[in-house]
Amino acid sequence: MTGGKGKSGVAAVAQGASNSRSSKAGLTFPVGRVHRFLRNGNYAQRIGSSAPVYLASVLEYLTAEILELAGNAARDNKKSRIIPRHLQLAIRNDEELNKLLGQVTIAQGGVMPYIHQNLLPKKSGKAAV
Repeated sequence: MTGGKGKSGVAAVAQGASNSRSSKAGLTFPVGRVHRFLRNGNYAQRIGSSAPVYLASVLEYLTAEILELAGNAARDNKKSRIIPRHLQLAIRNDEELNKLLGQVTIAQGGVMPYIHQNLLPKKSGKAAV
């Protein structure tokens, strides 16, 4: 016998499992964890109830965007696994992501391939007079 005033396990299952805020918002990222980080981070005295939902959705969107582009870069290089080089290529080739993450260094990412125009061989064509 339990002496608590809460619902028993059988009654709680019969009424249906509780939905997380992530599932209510249709997100994969954890809204509760983002809310906890906002509270413990001392960013503000008060945190609205919709702020962690919005932040989690933005983080999920950015992650999906970067992973999609990195997956395309991996496929272009005939690889099935995304490595930091693919992340670097994906971010630096996208104008908006490059602006957002311009000051970020990705470990083991390498550099973007670039050959200056003066170093390229001159095209052999008929000289214009």
